[in-house]
Amino acid sequence: MHIDFTGKVAAVTGTSGIGLDAGLHLARLGARVFLAGIDAELNRAAAEMAAGEGLAVTVQHVDVADEASVRAWSAEIAGETGHLHALVNAAAIQFYGSIEDTTPEMWDRTIAVNLRSCYLTSHCLYPLMKAANGASIVHISSVQGHASQNRVAAYAATKGAVHALTRAMAVDCAADGIRVNSISPGSVRTPLLEFSARELATDGKSVDEMFAEFAASHPVGRIGMPADTSAMIAYLCSDSAGFVTGADMLVDGGLTSQLGV
Repeated sequence: MHIDFTGKVAAVTGTSGIGLDAGLHLARLGARVFLAGIDAELNRAAAEMAAGEGLAVTVQHVDVADEASVRAWSAEIAGETGHLHALVNAAAIQFYGSIEDTTPEMWDRTIAVNLRSCYLTSHCLYPLMKAANGASIVHISSVQGHASQNRVAAYAATKGAVHALTRAMAVDCAADGIRVNSISPGSVRTPLLEFSARELATDGKSVDEMFAEFAASHPVGRIGMPADTSAMIAYLCSDSAGFVTGADMLVDGGLTSQLGV
């Protein structure tokens, strides 16, 4: 399948892991990309990667959970272009904890970054997407929105909510020519997965040893790479997916298809 984003504009949140790879991938396909992140070091590294490839990517400091910050980002994009063809919401955080030991601060921050951000970016950038006469929003959810590990109460709650938000937005946005879908990755080699590996490690196991355990739990026998998710994101943002909206695409190596017995 040939996908060409020449002349298209995309906004992507997250300057590491899935967000970074998606932004670079869309730019390699010809898109003008606005990439948003909160970590100055990660933003700098992302900008250097894009510049090294000569890609049309602008990296901006944005707190996706803060209305003023997102509105400022939206204004910057509008100042350069009058339309937006693709929005990818990939920024996310994770805390480990059950309902008993998840603090209100942990809960609120997870909701803010993982869920509120999907609303804020979609809300603030909506006029630009309407003006595009055909646009796509992709929210990055997780298999944890379908089935959960232990001690992921806040994270799982946000990812399940993203699925519901995706369906609601797909219904509401269709009249404006905007499709809305989500993807639910399994274990993908990102800084967030490295954090999980360290949190879940037992008996002094290394991150790579934990990755090997994660890989064994996926029927395909490996963990995913960001490129695996970027391919699906590009498809959902392309005209090839013109009849796809309100869907959640599992990019999980068969993880959720397998019974653990």
